[in-house]
Amino acid sequence: MSKDPERITILAREFTAAALEFHRGRMAEKGYRMEGSITPRTFKMIEGQNQPADLFNGEPLFAVTFIKREAAD
Repeated sequence: MSKDPERITILAREFTAAALEFHRGRMAEKGYRMEGSITPRTFKMIEGQNQPADLFNGEPLFAVTFIKREAAD
């Protein structure tokens, strides 16, 4: 079993940076494929019983998730 994570999510302020990570990071050579689309999202964190708090000051970031090919099969 590989020690590589099954999924890796990259966050970027610009679409192009997120899109280029597949090639720049040599994700295919590492056994990953892109899962879903690259979309802007906001992120929140819940700790205990508290209300969700904005991460990154509520700024939308582009998110792209890569999944190990064998995990997708």
